[in-house]
Amino acid sequence: MKNLGVVITDGVGFRNFILTDFIKEAKVNFDEVIIYSCLPKTVYSDFNLECKIIELKVFEESFYTWFFRKAKEVTHLQLHAKGNFGIEDNLISTKSKAKNPRGFATRTIHKCSKLFYSEKLIWIYNRLQQQTFKYDLITKEYLKLLKEDNISTLFFTHQRPPFIAPLIYAAEKLKIKTSAFIFSWDNLASKGRMAGVFDFYLVWSHLMKEELLTFYQSVKEKQIKVVGTPQFEPYSSNEFGYDKEGFLQKFKIDNNYPIIFFTCNDASSENDPIYLELLAKFISEERLVKKVNLIVRTSPAEEPIRFENLIKKFPFIIWNFPDWNISREGHQEAWTQRVPTVEDLNDLKALLKYCDLCINVLSTITLDAFIFDKPVINPVFGTDKNGWFDDQKFLKYKHLSKLVDSDSTNIVKNENEYLDAVNFILEGKDNKQEQRVNFLRLQIGGELKNTSKRIATTLLSFND
Repeated sequence: MKNLGVVITDGVGFRNFILTDFIKEAKVNFDEVIIYSCLPKTVYSDFNLECKIIELKVFEESFYTWFFRKAKEVTHLQLHAKGNFGIEDNLISTKSKAKNPRGFATRTIHKCSKLFYSEKLIWIYNRLQQQTFKYDLITKEYLKLLKEDNISTLFFTHQRPPFIAPLIYAAEKLKIKTSAFIFSWDNLASKGRMAGVFDFYLVWSHLMKEELLTFYQSVKEKQIKVVGTPQFEPYSSNEFGYDKEGFLQKFKIDNNYPIIFFTCNDASSENDPIYLELLAKFISEERLVKKVNLIVRTSPAEEPIRFENLIKKFPFIIWNFPDWNISREGHQEAWTQRVPTVEDLNDLKALLKYCDLCINVLSTITLDAFIFDKPVINPVFGTDKNGWFDDQKFLKYKHLSKLVDSDSTNIVKNENEYLDAVNFILEGKDNKQEQRVNFLRLQIGGELKNTSKRIATTLLSFND
């Protein structure tokens, strides 16, 4: 029997692997597909998946589990910090001034990691972390589930959440082959260590494959498969989105004017409201060369509280609040429990398809816009000297430095550049189509259509 276990860790994994054709394609390739869900089972009730769904109990780290995970993460960052601004920046962010056991432990880990850091030491920390699961009751339940379901391949739809570590341990104990999908374009070149060690890795592109080999020196080339990402697959399907008339009616858009689509990051991107207010003033003060529709999509990771003032101040703004429902309260990583609806995916696809310009602060949505060949403006005014939140520093992150080098987007660093860039595009002078195509080729391997099928057949090959 070839039984596939699919670990859905969060709302993004739900979007990528439940709202797409992945489960259908997996069922074609495997005798049985079992979903192990870190989300409540109820979120699947509207989908006719016709497969077994098991809601996993929420795992909470003990101090010792946390300690070895933190040691592993900090040592990994220390090992790769030299010459990599993104990793160096994230290393700084892991420091703590807290006067509690974890705060003191974090400072000790940082001191030790400055003296001792190597891939071998990271592996030692990983083994020590795994040992903390040996007598854990939830881990014992995971062992029982995997054994009863006779899983031959366990597929993790995200490689980083700490709460998947005991499931990795259980699979190792049962000698079940494990594989992980690398979650996002920035995860390898700027983030901390993965939750554990996997037998196989599925990556977006050959670029991501090179990054994996660079930052995880024990991983061999034969363990990595380039599959693209299901994140963008719905854009190639007629099942999602609206026709133009339906779109205009839903969002109450004046078809006589072009559409500017402004998308927001979460609150960690502190300047988003400032850039949005500037854009709204360009419109209200008639500084743009054309009248426009302005549609703003807030972050699905949070409530749009920080935009309440702008909602009142600029009534002409059309707002799209992502339909990502909170499926569980009180989780250790609350944002992971937000789950998207099909309607939200329809909204996003239509907004990207019918807009004339997309504006965001260096978000992955830049890639989404490129897929629809839409010009993008990335405002970043902040530096470490001008008193703004320093968002220009992100231009030095590996994945974003490639965006800068590609010249595929319009990066603006002050109000005049911002206004000029918007007017330039509204005048129909956009000239970056070729650069957008080339950047997409760099970041995404394989055509969007059939990505789910490609992933399913790749997972099957791991059983050979």
